[in-house]
Amino acid sequence: MQPDTEYQTDIKMGFRRLIDSKKILSLFAAFTLLGTNTLMAQTAAAGTDAPVASGALWLGVGYYVLLFLLVCVIVAVVGKILKIYDLTLKMQGKKGIQWNNIIVGICIGFLVAGLYGTYWSFTEQGTHILPEAASAHGGKIDMMFWVTTAITMIVFLLTQVLLFGFAFKYRGSEKRKGYYYPHNNTIEKIWTIIPAIVLTILVVFGFFTWREVTNTKDVKGDINIEITGHQFQWELRYPGKDGKLGSSDYQLYYTTTNMLAVSPKDRNSYDDLKADTLMLPVNKSIRLNIHAQDVIHSVYLPHFRVQMNAVPGLPTFFKFTPTITTADMRNRLDDPNFNYLLYCNKICGGGHYNMQKVVMVVTEAEYQDWLSRQKPYVSDQLKKEWQLAYGSQVKELTGKRVALNN
Repeated sequence: MQPDTEYQTDIKMGFRRLIDSKKILSLFAAFTLLGTNTLMAQTAAAGTDAPVASGALWLGVGYYVLLFLLVCVIVAVVGKILKIYDLTLKMQGKKGIQWNNIIVGICIGFLVAGLYGTYWSFTEQGTHILPEAASAHGGKIDMMFWVTTAITMIVFLLTQVLLFGFAFKYRGSEKRKGYYYPHNNTIEKIWTIIPAIVLTILVVFGFFTWREVTNTKDVKGDINIEITGHQFQWELRYPGKDGKLGSSDYQLYYTTTNMLAVSPKDRNSYDDLKADTLMLPVNKSIRLNIHAQDVIHSVYLPHFRVQMNAVPGLPTFFKFTPTITTADMRNRLDDPNFNYLLYCNKICGGGHYNMQKVVMVVTEAEYQDWLSRQKPYVSDQLKKEWQLAYGSQVKELTGKRVALNN
């Protein structure tokens, strides 16, 4: 009995040294201090609109790194305690800890937690899903999304249940011996061919849908609207009575009076209109002519299922037909303050989050009324500058309207 008593005394002393360890106490103290500072900084910043300083950001990162290290230490301590307890049982001639059962229990707990997390994600985060598509092609995009989601969810649930179920059923036991099963051609073929067929169907389905959505045929009556992105704003230009947008010249960018680099040598430029709101007539084919002046931006209209990159030096476009007016969507959502929005879907810099414009879908009569009230893009000042720079070329194109907007 004396050796067992000495061993138990050594175990108690070991626990005491572990708990009294200065390293653990120092880590806990640093964690508490840093957590308090981070909480106070967040509380102070909550009442202001000032941007978060980089020092405060790294302080928050350091807090979570320290939290992770503390969790690792706790796990290590618990592991050491269990290991010592297991050795104690064995030295006393008792059966040790059934580690296989513990690991399987953790796996089953992880499976249950993961399935609940999936349920929570669908029930809570699913409430933020977009309403029905407000464009003619949007239904096809939504069908692709839901088909893909359904297939991936079925595969996810099946594989996770089988993975943890097999771990539970075939856990290590003294009553049976593991069977060596190195290879099976039939199983290899099944889990290779079936996913290949499913993915091929999805890719082909997506290819034909995307080709239909990105129809490149110009139809008479298309409304051409130019969208130009720069840090951190969208600029809009509409065609005038001739229905044609004037061309642009990249060499004219970044002038205060001609931000969109509209060319003075194109007759169609002189009646173009500028706008602050992206106004669209319902059930009319819209062609968005997309440009970028500095970095890559992305035209993103989520309610219309529209997204297309805006690349400097590479004009792109997207055609779609809006089908639900803003007023109608407000009624459907029972939200009188609802507005469609144009976002930038590329992280283009510090002001990226605020790069958006209001989009209004209205009737044809409302659209024409709004259009008649927009100001010309080519201002009197810009015409004077063009006359000084190009002289007779501008006068020939504008006639008597060189210095006067009609």
